[in-house]
Amino acid sequence: MASIEKGGSIATLINVFTVAPENQQHLVDLLIQATEKTMGHIPGFVSASIHKSRDGVRVVNYAQWESEAAFEAMARDPRAQEHMKAVSKIATADFHLYDVADTFSK
Repeated sequence: MASIEKGGSIATLINVFTVAPENQQHLVDLLIQATEKTMGHIPGFVSASIHKSRDGVRVVNYAQWESEAAFEAMARDPRAQEHMKAVSKIATADFHLYDVADTFSK
């Protein structure tokens, strides 16, 4: 389960994909499949939340890893690379790791 808290050790991956509107749902499906079959079973995985923009041209993957090292190990994993190869055929990605600066809720 996603846990968003200031000062935690979690490494947060925010990956913004740009995609043609006709491929948006296909991209969502690929990311769900990748998470269910592979990413969720790689050591250090915490959570993933996949969002699609209402304008149809972006998909955001908000994923959490136990550490930056766990994220980097996933990125080197051939199983993960195979999934991302399929994604890269229909979308461009802009990803970065983040730390939580603060959170607010009502």
